[in-house]
Amino acid sequence: MGLREIIKLASEGEGLRLEFKKKAAHPEKIVREIIALANTEGGYLLIGVDDDGTVSGQRYIEEEIFVMDKAIAELIHPPLHVEKEVLHLNPKKGVAIYRIEKSACRPHFLFENNRKKAYVRVEDRSIQASKEVWEILKRQKRDENIVFHFGKKERILMQALEENTTITVKEFMRLAKIPIFIASKTLIKLVLANVLQVIPKENEDLFVMKAAG
Repeated sequence: MGLREIIKLASEGEGLRLEFKKKAAHPEKIVREIIALANTEGGYLLIGVDDDGTVSGQRYIEEEIFVMDKAIAELIHPPLHVEKEVLHLNPKKGVAIYRIEKSACRPHFLFENNRKKAYVRVEDRSIQASKEVWEILKRQKRDENIVFHFGKKERILMQALEENTTITVKEFMRLAKIPIFIASKTLIKLVLANVLQVIPKENEDLFVMKAAG
């Protein structure tokens, strides 16, 4: 990737498929962004780009790459392969370009406080995946045929979505008067059956009807 391409990419600003950092400070936090990209739609991590999208480069870029490569190799589970290239702007400064594919091995995660934590990309942010999103990510890659029974709780769900367009696991649990694990399981199954779509959120995920086409 040449300088012109990097400038054009950075000018679009951070988004679903793009994250940039000035330097690889706190690599254990930056790997969350890589995990989120791999778990969602893939994309690019650029190191040596300012918050405003200016491609200013970073001094001793090889040291930044060493730190990032070590974090990627040691912290991400299951192991994730990323493509990497370096563009030298001048003898002292460079930009590192990490290209991350949407992973067939998702969900990728890291251990934080002895807990597995996966991340997904929502617009220009990386957020921790809920247990529902984790399960959806895990099962989507199996390409399994989902069969579900359209019963009373599903009718309650569809009526609620006609009235309010979105619903959370807890709201569905209360409306249908069912245990939360059944509400969760039902919503997961309907996402996998392409009836619903999940919108990950920091607090509670939203479930909506899947748009036709």
